[in-house]
Amino acid sequence: MQTVYQDSYKKHQEKLDHFINNFNDLGEQFGKADRNAIKLFDLEGETINIKSFKVPNIVNQIAYKFFRKSKAQRSFEYASKLKGLGIGTPKPIAYYEFTTPFLFKKSFYISEHLDCDLTYRELTRDLNYPDHETILRAFTRFTYKLHESNINFLDHSPGNTLIKKVGDKYAFYLVDLNRMEFKPMSFETRIKNFARLTVHQSIVETMSDEYAKVSGEDYNKVFELMWKETEAFQDKFKRKKRLKKKLKFWKK
Repeated sequence: MQTVYQDSYKKHQEKLDHFINNFNDLGEQFGKADRNAIKLFDLEGETINIKSFKVPNIVNQIAYKFFRKSKAQRSFEYASKLKGLGIGTPKPIAYYEFTTPFLFKKSFYISEHLDCDLTYRELTRDLNYPDHETILRAFTRFTYKLHESNINFLDHSPGNTLIKKVGDKYAFYLVDLNRMEFKPMSFETRIKNFARLTVHQSIVETMSDEYAKVSGEDYNKVFELMWKETEAFQDKFKRKKRLKKKLKFWKK
């Protein structure tokens, strides 16, 4: 077992070890455990969030053991980097890795648990959500800030941005952090970063308008590319879905 903690949490090492070693029996289930399980634990009055990553396939067991950083390590390091850049994300606490001499097995990422008012997903499901346009424009400015900070959040999808109302403004927090790039982005790469967020043209129009305003780019140029990338992503997503259905049918 390899562990890395934030300095301020080293004093809780014994308790955190206990949570990890008894993860299956302790804690409160949070959300669906489709691929990875998330549980909530009480740590001296603070609610913490522990994400258990499933054991990877055999190829990745070798890759994560010898060649690549694990999802847990990347989540921890990227969260620390985002914090340093002034980008909202739940506070990173620790990560754990379990390996054999030749293979990588389980890993866990621990962070603070953040109670939010909504995620971006609610904006796509309810176009009449209170303050809908205000939140959408603030989210677009937040994304522009990511781009200006050379952050390409590759999992920029509806469930991965938590939104919290603070006074009369909105704060945004990224989760599911293990897929990121930190480097300058072209205009095309920046706009493609919006492709996974919605199927609604009206939402794309609003985001395009706000992104054009903050970036100084022409609205039509932004909208045409953003809508093109959105449609391309949706087409790809639907093709994958159809292929999965066919594979399930053949297996039967």
